[in-house]
Amino acid sequence: MEDESAGAVDNIVTQFHTYEDFLDSQITPLDLYYLEDEELARQLVELGYRGSGEVLKREEFETRKAAAEASRLSKRSQQKTLASAGKELKDNFLKALAEREEANRSGKMTSIIFIRDRNSLGQEISGYIDYSHRLKTEAFEPYFSGKKRLLPRPTDLSFYNWETQAYASNPSTNYRVIADNPTGLLFKNKKDRKILNVDPKASKEAASPGDNSSRTSIPSDLYIQVAFYDHITRRTT
Repeated sequence: MEDESAGAVDNIVTQFHTYEDFLDSQITPLDLYYLEDEELARQLVELGYRGSGEVLKREEFETRKAAAEASRLSKRSQQKTLASAGKELKDNFLKALAEREEANRSGKMTSIIFIRDRNSLGQEISGYIDYSHRLKTEAFEPYFSGKKRLLPRPTDLSFYNWETQAYASNPSTNYRVIADNPTGLLFKNKKDRKILNVDPKASKEAASPGDNSSRTSIPSDLYIQVAFYDHITRRTT
């Protein structure tokens, strides 16, 4: 019953722009005929002597109205922050990217994206991208809109051009690169110091690429090969 009452109040503050509008909705033409004073009629409604609807005090109305407006602005702010908000995403990769956006922006998750495809020159390239780092350093709206394709760069965690054999690796905001490991490329999370092994064979053998981590291969029409390495950060004491 309490939830229903609160819901009724929320509907009222959403429906009426001002408290006066709410009071006026409770006043009938007959009330005005007998009282001959609109302000008096409003006071009687507020006191519960007139009107057939919910009795609601001005203070509660204005408090609920302010809360509703704050909630609306918060949702609008979030939509502006998330580059994927409101986009019609058809490819599996873009959908997976959107699903991880909020968590990577907030720090709940740090995802590494492996992409293998061809650059604008037709050369095959591959690399590992720190998704959270990229979100903080560039606009992602063009990627979700389909105006640009997300590709690894020589400034990312790892980059390799299969034709020129050019190779580069760089630390990011979240990860340090361990390139001299005999078993393959490793990434060390700077926050909890957990190791992420991006070798697909190692992931299968160990059931996961590392503690609090998972590997997800994504079939995509936009790229030759895509995989997400998602790490849930847990601070060490």
